[in-house]
Amino acid sequence: MRLSKLLLSFVGSLFFLLSKSQVQTPVFISGTEGHASYRIPAIVKMPNQTLLAFAEGRVKGSNDFGDINIVLKRSEDNGKTWSFIQTIVDYGNLQAGNCAPVLDNLDPRYPNGRLFLFYNTGNQSEWDIRKGKGQREVWYISSVDGGMTWSLPSNITSQVKPVEKDWRTYANTPGHAFQIPEGKYKGRIIVPANHSEGEPKNNYTDYYAHVFYTDDHGDHFKIGEKLPFAGSNEATATYLSNDRIMINTRNQMGNPRARIIGLSKDGGQHWDSIFVDNQLPDPVCEGTLLTVGIKNKKSELAFCNPANTQQRNNLTLRLSNTEGASWNKSWTIDSTQDVKSDYTAYSDIVLMKKNKVGILYEKDNYKRIVFTIINLRK
Repeated sequence: MRLSKLLLSFVGSLFFLLSKSQVQTPVFISGTEGHASYRIPAIVKMPNQTLLAFAEGRVKGSNDFGDINIVLKRSEDNGKTWSFIQTIVDYGNLQAGNCAPVLDNLDPRYPNGRLFLFYNTGNQSEWDIRKGKGQREVWYISSVDGGMTWSLPSNITSQVKPVEKDWRTYANTPGHAFQIPEGKYKGRIIVPANHSEGEPKNNYTDYYAHVFYTDDHGDHFKIGEKLPFAGSNEATATYLSNDRIMINTRNQMGNPRARIIGLSKDGGQHWDSIFVDNQLPDPVCEGTLLTVGIKNKKSELAFCNPANTQQRNNLTLRLSNTEGASWNKSWTIDSTQDVKSDYTAYSDIVLMKKNKVGILYEKDNYKRIVFTIINLRK
């Protein structure tokens, strides 16, 4: 009788845990739909609530350089099911990637919104380009019908990559870009990015983060000053109260293994404060930052990354109601103790309805990209 009660208690506890676990819906599965590997997710929500999930479709393998396309899937039921794959950028046998989508809701020419997708192309590996061999360029395409059709590509490299400064590598965020919705810089579209300067240096100190932006809905672009922190690399950013923005970057040096933060009072043109946030441990990986609401006249922030200093694992979502001064809530999205290799890595987040955040992320040592939803009020 005692054994039966223990068994029933165990089964009940197991059922409770399973009922509370979030659903992880596969979106891109490596080895299917024409690509050996999928990496570098990005996601955006359209005004009609359709979700658009982007990724790099790596045709022949998982390497960062090679035949890499930008692919898209859509969901019209809040991420429960996803469409067949659509290739939207194909740079032949070369690389297209680091896609950064953003919806422009404030252009009077397009009252239903215009979707931008910024991306990079490359004709050599990152290491060769750091040595001055080859080129990384910056492009965008746009859509006015929710990503069903796209414009011809526009090359904006000359506007955002100064030749005289000897910037060599160049990479958008990766993940979503953003638009400032109000205030002095209302309408500004900002794309976080990073670059290398001059010859390769020890500990990756030739890398710096920066942003580029447009104040006229993509007609012209400008560059903000570099973040004065050598080794700042892949970047994510968002808007704060009082016309400020925050940039949050990977520390390519890996010392310390925590996120680098920059604050700007002029929409990313200059940086007024730079510091390491030891509340945000990081294994030298990408992270994603999003403003999810306004509370007490301050931006409420969500941040997601693999919160582990040793390996890419323990994907964690955090919430701050103090604009990043502290992080008052956290959720473990996905983690395991059973593997020694990377388990969860790159991610992107999107605001859903009713205080919910959708997370598109790499799982199982890059075998698949999945989608899940977290309720921020639970």
